[in-house]
Amino acid sequence: MNQQQEAIEAREEVFIKEVISDYKLACESRETSLLGRKEVLTGKAKFGIFGDGKEVAQIAMAKQFQNGDFRSGYYRDQTFMMAIGALTIQQAFAALYAHTDIRKEPASAGRQMGGHFSTRTLEDDGNWKDLTAQKNSSADISPTAAQMPRLLGLAQASKVYRNHDGLASGFEKFSRQGNEVAFGTIGDASTSEGVFFETVNAAGVLQVPMVISIWDDGYGISVPKKYQTTKGSISELLKGLQRDSDNPGYEIIRVKGWDYPALVKAYEKGVAIAREEHVPVMIHVEDMTQPQGHSTSGSHERYKSKERLDWAKEFDCLAKMREWILSHELVSKEDLDAIEDQARKDVRTAQKAAWNDFQGEINAERSELLNILNSSEFKTAEKLQIEPLSAELAKMQDPIRRDVINSARKALRMLRGERGETRDQLITWIRQQETKNNEKYSSHLYSGSKFSALKVTEVAADFGDKPEKVDGRLIIRDNFAVLFERHPEILAFGEDVGKIGGVNQTMEGMQDRFGELRVSDTGIREATIIGQGIGMAMRGLRPIAEIQYLDYLLYAIQILSDDLATLHYRTRGGQKAPLIISTRGHRLEGVWHSGSPMGMIIHALRGIYICVPRNMRTAAGFYNTLIKGDDPALVVEPLNGYRSKEMMPVNLGDFTTPLGVPEIVEEGEDLTIVSYGSTCNLVQNAVLELRELGIRAELIDVRTLLPFDINHLIAKSLAKTNRLMIVDEDVPGGASAFILDKILNEQKGYYLLDSRPVTLTAKPHRTAYGSDGDYFSKPNVDDVVEAAYRMIRETAPDKFPDLY
Repeated sequence: MNQQQEAIEAREEVFIKEVISDYKLACESRETSLLGRKEVLTGKAKFGIFGDGKEVAQIAMAKQFQNGDFRSGYYRDQTFMMAIGALTIQQAFAALYAHTDIRKEPASAGRQMGGHFSTRTLEDDGNWKDLTAQKNSSADISPTAAQMPRLLGLAQASKVYRNHDGLASGFEKFSRQGNEVAFGTIGDASTSEGVFFETVNAAGVLQVPMVISIWDDGYGISVPKKYQTTKGSISELLKGLQRDSDNPGYEIIRVKGWDYPALVKAYEKGVAIAREEHVPVMIHVEDMTQPQGHSTSGSHERYKSKERLDWAKEFDCLAKMREWILSHELVSKEDLDAIEDQARKDVRTAQKAAWNDFQGEINAERSELLNILNSSEFKTAEKLQIEPLSAELAKMQDPIRRDVINSARKALRMLRGERGETRDQLITWIRQQETKNNEKYSSHLYSGSKFSALKVTEVAADFGDKPEKVDGRLIIRDNFAVLFERHPEILAFGEDVGKIGGVNQTMEGMQDRFGELRVSDTGIREATIIGQGIGMAMRGLRPIAEIQYLDYLLYAIQILSDDLATLHYRTRGGQKAPLIISTRGHRLEGVWHSGSPMGMIIHALRGIYICVPRNMRTAAGFYNTLIKGDDPALVVEPLNGYRSKEMMPVNLGDFTTPLGVPEIVEEGEDLTIVSYGSTCNLVQNAVLELRELGIRAELIDVRTLLPFDINHLIAKSLAKTNRLMIVDEDVPGGASAFILDKILNEQKGYYLLDSRPVTLTAKPHRTAYGSDGDYFSKPNVDDVVEAAYRMIRETAPDKFPDLY
């Protein structure tokens, strides 16, 4: 045999081994789906959604996924995660059972349901890992298509790293010359979502290295795609995006989900284009099947015809791959039978191991509690109460943690009024479990690392020997310029941010100075502006995403709430995206330029810091603080502050505004008034009028709503004044209710009041147009003065006669 023939045979042997390895993995993943469904139906797990039917396409995709690449996908990508080595069978079951041990379930420590995948991009201390040395998956979320905006940013980061010379050194752990591809996956039905179209359009404009895989099994739960998509085909609908010699666009590829060799070729071609040319690629994978239906919540026999179900069996990707292997005589039928049989055994073994690990931890806690409940110290009467509870807990088969804690708390209630060492042990045990369970289920909403924005040292603004008064916008602009000089990883983008420097000129001249790559205009597409920021922040950049007005943040509230606000929490500290969102709001003119939906924002965005400065110096200080930290944040610049005169600090880029630390704007002893943002400036005028009436009010600017007054400065003020007024331009019961709860309950301000607290808010409708609309729709100076006067009159009616 000559050397050429030996080489051919060696290549054939390698090829056969690869194919058989792929088939083995596909079988293991399928068995994981099948057994996973059974585990849900038997009650061991709460809900199941699996990747059956998508195995072969995902294996083909995984062959092109390299270290440094990122995935932004959805809950069918189980096989892909296994193929890149980021998910074991045992970990898949640990997630199904919601195991809270991060070592056993590294994606989310049981915080997300099974099928929601991620890799850990952070070390335990909050430092970045070397992302170029591992295969990366951004953390999944359930809302359909919501993974798409983030995908745009993950891809754009590669473009920035390839073209930004300032990042050539010092950022090696994030990119290798921008050669990374962002892989997006989405179900065909979810392409009906608006954020899908928004992302697809933006990626085509930006020309970023993104490969979108559309898994098309013909249905969105029970709704066939003829009701989902024009022409019944997303690739047919979007074929106008196909690039040509004259116009940039997409490379669009169509391939069957059961055709193993064609899938391998499709992904080899598509990913090479994206990686080398930085062109977005769309791979429409058609004729996929979903053998178990959508999820464990129902049966697809209810809405699929017998003919469709029969077709799905024939074109099942595993059946077709087996058929192809046998037709090419790569191995025997008996070999494939053995692979399938072994896959079933291996999956069952992994499932049992995951279940035993999950139950072992809970059973250990149960044993600890039973040892306390079965103590010989209890009196006869106590035993009669406790023994039935203890016996019921002991005989429980497969208890969950709730069962154990519930029994402990019931026992404590039974022992109320009793005294003794065992009861004290029970109390201690419950308290210990509370601490442990808080860590298991409620930790990591914000960063706790040394990089936390809360740990940034406060530096006061220095105005120099000859303070200069300037328009407030110049403080923001010049402060940004210093930050951009110091931090090459900072980028700013948004509608009108680039060429004209923003509608309020806070980025004036920045694009000319720092280049279009770092200061850029975007289309009118708020959701993907935020998505760009999330994705780039997850890859080590420090983006500042601008939403032109606070009212338009509502376009992006879903992405902010479901993705950014939960990222650090849902990965239990495994991922972060320190995105800064800059916007402007509060009192201007008109229904959609004067909004202040802060109640909605602070409740929807727990996990994001909310900064509401009353002037531009404070706002600039927030940017300086946040850029030193590793938390996401929203900064709402006050619209009436850009032309207001302020003193220009000489230590631009250095002075900081602390988070969660209010400022006493005016001191007083008769009444505490709490406000924020533009309204705080208005209240300051009211405080001056109140002094003319003999009332000295203390005005406190909270400065941040999240976090809120962490040192309880307001309570200290109430200890002096004993009266509280909250002035807020949100609707009644909006941010004012949040503030009131914080002061009365968390700070125990209720015990310091001599009269009922007053909240002065906007009307329950949007703000009418014009200056008169502002006056009659939101709290004005007269409202504040008269409300405060009425409060003080209660104490001294002779001194303060009735106004009306």
